[in-house]
Amino acid sequence: MTPPTDLANQPPTVPAALAKKLEKLGIRRRFDLVLHLPLRYEDETHLYPIADAPYGQPVLVEGAVVSHEVSFKPRKQLRVQIEDGSGVLLLRFIHFYPSQIKQFAEGSRVRALGEIRRGFLGDEMVHPKTREVREGAPLAESLTPVYPTVNGLTQPMLRKLVHGELRLQQLGEVLPPPLLEPLALQPFAEAIRLLHQPPPEWSAQQLADPRLPAWQRLKFDELLAQQLSMRLAYRARRQGSAPRIVGDGSLSARLLQNLPFQLTAAQRRVLEDIRADLALPHPMHRLLQGDVGSGKTIVAALAALSAIEAGYQVALMAPTEILAEQHYLKLSGWLAPLGIGVAWLSGSLRKKAKAQALEEIAAGRCRLAVGTHALFQDDVRFERLGLAIVDEQHRFGVGQRLALQGKGEEPHQLMMSATPIPRTLAMSFYADLDVSVIDELPPGRTPIVTKLIGNPRRPEVVGLVERTCAEGQQAYWVCPLIEESEALQLQTAVDSHQQLQQDLPGRRIGLVHGRMKAAEKAVVMAAFAGGELDVLVATTVIEVGVDVPNASLMVIEHAERMGLAQLHQLRGRVGRGSARSVCVLLFDSPLSDLAKARLKVIYENVDGFEIARQDLQIRGPGEFLGARQSGLPMLRFADLEQDQQLLEAARDLAPQLLERWPQAADAHLERWLAGKEQFLKA
Repeated sequence: MTPPTDLANQPPTVPAALAKKLEKLGIRRRFDLVLHLPLRYEDETHLYPIADAPYGQPVLVEGAVVSHEVSFKPRKQLRVQIEDGSGVLLLRFIHFYPSQIKQFAEGSRVRALGEIRRGFLGDEMVHPKTREVREGAPLAESLTPVYPTVNGLTQPMLRKLVHGELRLQQLGEVLPPPLLEPLALQPFAEAIRLLHQPPPEWSAQQLADPRLPAWQRLKFDELLAQQLSMRLAYRARRQGSAPRIVGDGSLSARLLQNLPFQLTAAQRRVLEDIRADLALPHPMHRLLQGDVGSGKTIVAALAALSAIEAGYQVALMAPTEILAEQHYLKLSGWLAPLGIGVAWLSGSLRKKAKAQALEEIAAGRCRLAVGTHALFQDDVRFERLGLAIVDEQHRFGVGQRLALQGKGEEPHQLMMSATPIPRTLAMSFYADLDVSVIDELPPGRTPIVTKLIGNPRRPEVVGLVERTCAEGQQAYWVCPLIEESEALQLQTAVDSHQQLQQDLPGRRIGLVHGRMKAAEKAVVMAAFAGGELDVLVATTVIEVGVDVPNASLMVIEHAERMGLAQLHQLRGRVGRGSARSVCVLLFDSPLSDLAKARLKVIYENVDGFEIARQDLQIRGPGEFLGARQSGLPMLRFADLEQDQQLLEAARDLAPQLLERWPQAADAHLERWLAGKEQFLKA
């Protein structure tokens, strides 16, 4: 196969300005134009007599201009009347240029494409697509594709570029027949030509059907390219070298003795997975998944102790200061009695404290460093980094994770996520990782009752807070904004704090939000955890990591504004003790369809994996993963829910292709992903 080339490096060269516009569409090589498929189609292959043209669907008509005028009532508009012998039609333009008026000189012949509807002055088309024609001009031979585009790049320009590449590029098969035959897929060239240049007998509805053989072929090819890239990344990592880390178990045994609880079977199982990986001579890349409250932090602590026992340092990075601080406090509490120094690094540290932490990390006196993205700044030096732990890993970009990895020779990586990844997503986007799941909650956790309550019933919710506090329990009250926004008109945390102080005069009410200094937040959080506060009013900074077993009520204001993962995380802040726990979702009406769908899912489900599966359906993989920021190759055509069968076939065939037909695998990656190098780098 002739390799696809860069747009600027093959005659005829594309001007730099045009290449920039194409790049905004993801078109960087000439073959990308072949894979830039239409959004929809216009049918200019059938001409309807005006009198017989149906309503409510795009139709093509042709007629002679009878009259045209610019009217100013009720607003400025251009009105053009055409007739074809069977009837008369009004073409109406609200936005127009003076040059357009010349196109509609009386007696000229025009074709108009649009939907006919009944108007005050008879049948009309509003803003049709028009062009001047000679009588008897031939009709289009295929449906007209309408492509995704950007400002300054017209449909005719795109069509010319795409159809030019369809003639120039080699569209033959690059995959071996023995691999394709069992799947009975349509040939690639046939599929791609049909979607770009569908013949007149095809309808737009047929072409939009995801079950169309042409779409099935392209979806399979895309999924296969993704699986190949992930397999190659996995293989490259397995060929890397990393220190074999085998602890003697002494520190781990002492920590387990000191804990007031026993590990669950699921925690012990995933810990064995991690320890087995650490003992191997190539870098671990393991994703540790667990629902809210499943006990990932203790597993991370025991993994860290294995590395510390073997003489290595460990870095634990979290995306927000409050979460990183929660980890620091919890890990310090567990490890300080064992004589292990834990360093704290964040952007808000004072210069002297930061310099001291950096010196202790570089000298190796601190075996565990906990912090935010400050951990991978240039001035951070580790004496001997063996393990990097990244919490809520999907919130970090690939570059940030690699920067932390670069702090050691080739440290092992443990990534943690409390946002469960649906199976189809894990098969697709995390195929280069080993995945462990803590699928069991610790004993003693009480089920959380979820209630949906409209904002007019807010006084009832305040009464529930009072009763909860009277029973000796504590409550969270979460608000989505810090200060008033005219655009959203939402209650702020500051206002809610003041209002609750008035409504609950006998209660101790604290406030924490993202604009507070770290030290101020720490004081308030410690007071709440120590039982010195009855109610904590907060923004979503308390979404993850906060663990107060005595808190049994969670109130979330404007729940309709939040995503499913966020709502599930917030709800998981309660239910950590033995008391019956309640999560109240306060919402404002009217609700959008999206908000209704989200609230229905969170109300009906407590299983994080089921919530994640439905969240994936609502949002799509790019939004779910934050993958547009994380560097993951996104899918353009395949749908992970609908195309699970194709995904499984691609996953099963990718290793065969790499082993038996490596040249075909390279050619397929070149066609779809511009080669494999970019994925090996990431």
